[in-house]
Amino acid sequence: MRKTIFAAAAAALALSPPVHAQTAQDKLDGKYDRALAAGYKALMLCSAIGNAEKNGAKRTPESVEQWELQGIQKPLDAIVDELEYEIVRRPSGQIAQVEVEWDDTMPPRVAAYYYDSGCSALPIGTATAAAQPTLPIAIPESETPKTVSDKQDRPRTRYRLSEVAKAAMKEQYGEGTRSTAVVIQRDGAVQWYEYAAGFTPNTPQRTWSVAKSIAATLVGVSVHAGESDVNEPVAMNYWRQGGAFEPRNAVTLDHMLRMASGRYTDTPGNRSLGLYWGGSTVNETATGWPLIHKPGTVFRYANNDTLMAIKAIDNYISYYKPPEIFEQIGMLHTVAETDIRGDYILSSQVWSTAPDLVKLGQLYLDDGVIGKGENAERVLPENWREYVSAPSGPQPKGRPSGYGAGFWLMNNSEGVPKDTFYAAGRRGQFIVIVPSKNVVIVRRGEDPGSARFDIIRFTRDVLAAL
Repeated sequence: MRKTIFAAAAAALALSPPVHAQTAQDKLDGKYDRALAAGYKALMLCSAIGNAEKNGAKRTPESVEQWELQGIQKPLDAIVDELEYEIVRRPSGQIAQVEVEWDDTMPPRVAAYYYDSGCSALPIGTATAAAQPTLPIAIPESETPKTVSDKQDRPRTRYRLSEVAKAAMKEQYGEGTRSTAVVIQRDGAVQWYEYAAGFTPNTPQRTWSVAKSIAATLVGVSVHAGESDVNEPVAMNYWRQGGAFEPRNAVTLDHMLRMASGRYTDTPGNRSLGLYWGGSTVNETATGWPLIHKPGTVFRYANNDTLMAIKAIDNYISYYKPPEIFEQIGMLHTVAETDIRGDYILSSQVWSTAPDLVKLGQLYLDDGVIGKGENAERVLPENWREYVSAPSGPQPKGRPSGYGAGFWLMNNSEGVPKDTFYAAGRRGQFIVIVPSKNVVIVRRGEDPGSARFDIIRFTRDVLAAL
């Protein structure tokens, strides 16, 4: 018996990597984490400051450090504060790039500002951005806080809404949450708004995964134009080359939008750190993953599915670019950022203001039509709202709500109409759309770490106040 035990122990030791190999890997991982942390800091400083200045707003480095760079994901949160940075500007005063030091033997991490497409994180090891021409800063017409609508059912409505909105700004919908903006709109008129100090209607913030709902909207625009069909295979050129031996040719746009492609992802939620902070590209990140489930049978939330949905309409949005579509919708202060190859990172990397996100919600309340009367123009297919809010695909397990096509659903929440659906993003970004009440609710935040804003309770309280 003892011999058997000793033999088993010896075999286990033989199979275990030597301690020095583990230590070497730990050092390698630590260095990569520093590179990612530096990329995170460079990109956040570049995007927050550059996109705000484009809107005629102002963000200081100190403000970005206070909001966007606090309570970020581990292990980057323990590294970011200690990294030194430099903001490089052109002679015109326009931001050019942000450089963050991270290693004595490597060039700083660089995020470069490209005006129309915001900032891109350059690959690790890139010394500097390619020279960009100085562009005139054509600031869109600024939005000032709108007067609260006088279309009130009762005089007390304003008071009740103010109490709910102020409660959201004071952590009463989640311990440790930090709200930066709340806007409540009904019947096309703003009923109430609140902004944290230093934030205005012109201050953009990263939408995080609200970008997935924006991506679904762009797909809808392409479908309405007759350029895409959600039920047809995505059929990427990269996959077509596999011919009959390529099972991913069975994946449709609908599968991608519903997080049901059946493809493997290496982490829950498919964190995409190399793409977001490392400077890799959409093609490098999203295209190569194999199938492990039959398409359309299993829900698995993945950035890669949204990235591939946008790749599938690449021909359309390379001609009708997102900035033009945003302008048509009236989202004049929204920027979709790209990787260094020009592919849109529409799983997360969009910067937008609270009023612009209200306009996106209103587009869905209006069933994809912008304008009124003779000026009315349809930009989304009829019933696209019903399509994105239908739980027709496989559903997430263990959640109080379902998933549609690029949007979450509040279809099982007491006190909330069953037709309510919403866009949600990291750090507390929300657009809630309630068709039966003709209401849009936007909440922006910079919620740190594990803090969670209770958007269902907040929605219930707003609707009750209305």
